[in-house]
Amino acid sequence: MAGDGAVVPRRGESLRTGDELRPGGDEFAFGDWSGPPRRPVAGARFRLRPCPGIGVGSPRVAASMTTNAPRPEVLRYTAFSGDPAGGNPAGVVLDATGLDDGDMLAIAAGLGYSESAFLTAPPEGLDGREGRAYGIRYFSPKAEVPFCGHATVATAVALAERIGPGELVFATRAGTVPVEVTEEGGTLRATLTSVEPHIEEIAGADLDEALAALGWPAADLDPAFPPRIAFAGARHLVLAAATRARLADLAYDFARLEALMHRLDLTTVQLVWRESATVFHVRDPFPVGGVVEDPATGAAAAAFGAYAREFGLVPEDAVLTLHQGEDLGRPGELTVTLRAGDPRVRVGGAGTRIG
Repeated sequence: MAGDGAVVPRRGESLRTGDELRPGGDEFAFGDWSGPPRRPVAGARFRLRPCPGIGVGSPRVAASMTTNAPRPEVLRYTAFSGDPAGGNPAGVVLDATGLDDGDMLAIAAGLGYSESAFLTAPPEGLDGREGRAYGIRYFSPKAEVPFCGHATVATAVALAERIGPGELVFATRAGTVPVEVTEEGGTLRATLTSVEPHIEEIAGADLDEALAALGWPAADLDPAFPPRIAFAGARHLVLAAATRARLADLAYDFARLEALMHRLDLTTVQLVWRESATVFHVRDPFPVGGVVEDPATGAAAAAFGAYAREFGLVPEDAVLTLHQGEDLGRPGELTVTLRAGDPRVRVGGAGTRIG
């Protein structure tokens, strides 16, 4: 153990999700740690165990904003769960006026969540009712990302608490994303509609590198699910585990997988196990965002829905349930809706404020 309670990871070492990592090197953020993020040592693998408290502490906002704009109110919401201790936490800034890229990145890094969302004025020509249409940007602790599903759901729930449920429209870097917020039994649920998806093949050498970084033999893959890169706002490599035990035993080489993902322009790797015809369990390593694993990933869920339909793994008209975060101690549930004749994918779930 390093000083101040930090953990220095070694190859194959078993780490709790939420442990503080400070082995030195470049920026890295792990779980809910709100200190200066660091990168793990080269070749380090991470074997994650449940830590129910992750994401529900009191992360502090970084003080290194680059402009003189007033410090905005930074809200914390979880998406894909009605329990603050479940789902995926996100930072939400409902008025990012005056913030530049550096400010937004500093806020996201200070929070340490996988992504935070920042609302801006709607761009000219964006459809939507006045007061219910916005520009939106997403930042991980390390960089801006084009689209983030869970931060979209979190932001929509935060808005609905203030302006009421109904239709919202967000202009993202990936395209226009409509969101519908409803209230069911006192719980707010937000359902986003993705941009038009597409699927592409992955080269054999790149697949071999991904499996080597994950420590997965090719024989551990489900042959019914061909490895592909799927896009529905962001790019995700879809790999299916043959067993639930394989999915649960996630220990990967952070730096090696991160390098491959940067080269292929991937946001996460979507690891999937099929429980039944319409029920799946998923996990999403997210090293390019400075996070070992994302607890609930709406953009990847949308990409997976498009992928599953493309290969006839589910009907063209279907409702899928994705369970995510159980292995991290933050269970969440994502509902993926496919409609015949509409290539877009709908992803919905509950959300609530943290704290």
